[in-house]
Parts: sequence; structure tokens; C-alpha cells
Amino acid sequence: MPHRFRVAVVQLVFAPSIGENLARIEESVMQATGRGADAILLPECATTGYARGFDGLERGEVRGAIAALSALAARVRVNLLVGTPLFIGRSLYNALVVFDRRGRMVHAYAKCQLTGRDRRWFTPGDGLSFFRIDGVPCTAIICHERRYPELVRLPVMAGARVVFHPNAGLDALAVSRAKRGGRDGIAVRAFENAVFYAFANSVGPQGDGLWSAGDSKVVAPDGSVLCLAGNRRASVEVADLDMALATRKYAVEGLRRPAFLAPHWRRALAELRLRARAMDARARKALSHGAPLPRSAAAWAAPRSARRSQVMGTCRG
Repeated sequence: MPHRFRVAVVQLVFAPSIGENLARIEESVMQATGRGADAILLPECATTGYARGFDGLERGEVRGAIAALSALAARVRVNLLVGTPLFIGRSLYNALVVFDRRGRMVHAYAKCQLTGRDRRWFTPGDGLSFFRIDGVPCTAIICHERRYPELVRLPVMAGARVVFHPNAGLDALAVSRAKRGGRDGIAVRAFENAVFYAFANSVGPQGDGLWSAGDSKVVAPDGSVLCLAGNRRASVEVADLDMALATRKYAVEGLRRPAFLAPHWRRALAELRLRARAMDARARKALSHGAPLPRSAAAWAAPRSARRSQVMGTCRG
């Protein structure tokens, strides 16, 4: 495991189309890699946007967008963590897909604690997240799942030292404003597990009077905020993680005491690893089989000079 790990969190203003979102993502990824990021986290449903209906979403469109981002990760040699809808079999998941520096999919996590809005379109996952990038053990939760501490504690018990949290806030403006400035419990989750916590959110108006608070951040194991985005515009925030500080102290101690829980923890952690590997295999199979990539994805994966660059959006909040 490296001593230093540089993480970037991308705060996006979602666009109306997948193509426009991909263009904004590329601009952000280029900024982050220019600042030496080892891993880049994008928000929940970054490929499509979140405040939309997903019933008309086409498999080829989604698969093409994911393939395009795989190509981008390989081209700029960075670990890329992408919030996106993901079709596996007949099910549509609200997922996080992780690519390594060669553009290989190394992990996929499906959101298991769904909101009422999610349940209209998405199938709940049935596992937890555990994976490695650059030798660093990591886990992930998605948006609403911040309210379920066991989704973080168990993977940290298994060895995770960084929590990645893609988000797409969707609240009334008053609620959105109340979450700003770090008042969202994330620092507590980092502290109680003694791990780093990376949070990437959308920002700005989402339609129907709903908003995203922004406030993307990286938090240290002692609860201190290493970087914090604003709440009005797209942004790329970067922080250096001193991995020696991610001790997992309290999670490790929780594995030992009370003693009667120890065998139950061991069984749960074995099941966690098995389910994570099974989900990864299913996702790889789903992404490696199918129709040829849509033209738009092929164009996206072409050299940057062959495409017209689009700038990131801004908003007022």
C-alpha cells in the first residue's frame, strides 16, 4: 500500500444528456489528473444525471457510456470511480463502477438501501463494497446509504481504509442549505472508523424545486476536512491521504470485543468478500457481452482532438 494516495472528488452540475455529462466528466478528469490525482470519484448517476426517469434508458446507451469512461481511465492512466446506472441481466442497478489505471473494471457496487425514488426504477443490491486500487483497500456507499453505518463498518473491519461516497442530493432548497459546510455526519463516519472518507456530490437546481447542496469533500480519520467544495458551481477538489493515519482502530477493536460477537463478525466478513467478488464477476460479464458500442461512445473514446470540447457548467444556489 502506498504511503501517499492523492484523491480527487468531482462536483458536477448534471447536464440533460449522457453525451453532455460525458463531456463535463472528461473536463473534470483532465483537471484532476493535471493535479496528480491517483483516484477520481464522480457523483451518483454521473453518466445520466439523477433527477430523471430511468424507464426509457437504453442498455446500449449505458454500456457505451461506461465503455467510454473505461477508455478515458486507460488513456490518462488513473483510477476512476463512476456513479452510473448499470444493467445486469433484466435488472437495472444504481451502481458505482471502478476502473483501474488500465481501464479494467475492478469493482462494481449496487446501492442496496434505496430511496422511494430509487425503487421506481432500480433493483436493490444484495452485497457490500470491498475492492483495492493501487493496493489500497477501499469500500463505497451511495448517497442515501450514509444513514446505515453498518455498510461502512463491516468493510472497514474487512480492511478498507478509504470510503468512497458518490452522491446526488435531491432536497428542497432549505434542506439542501442545511447540509452545507460539512453539516452532514460524514466527519463522524470517518472518525468512528478511523479511515479517510471521499464524498462527491452534484450541485445546483435539479428541477421541480429540488436542489443538490454540493459540499463535496475529503475527510481525514480524525474528522478534519482536508478539502471542501462550495455550493454554487462545479468543482474539482484534491487531497493527499497519508495512509499511515487510516488505522481502522475502532473497527479492529470491535472485532475482538465483546467476545461473543467475534465469530459472527468473521462469518459476516467472509460473506461480504464472497458477495463482492460475485457482483464484480456479474458486472464484468454484463459489460463484456452485448451489441457493438453506440456511435456516440465510439466518438467519445476517440482522441480528444477529434471531438469538440465542452466546458463544465455552473449554477446559482
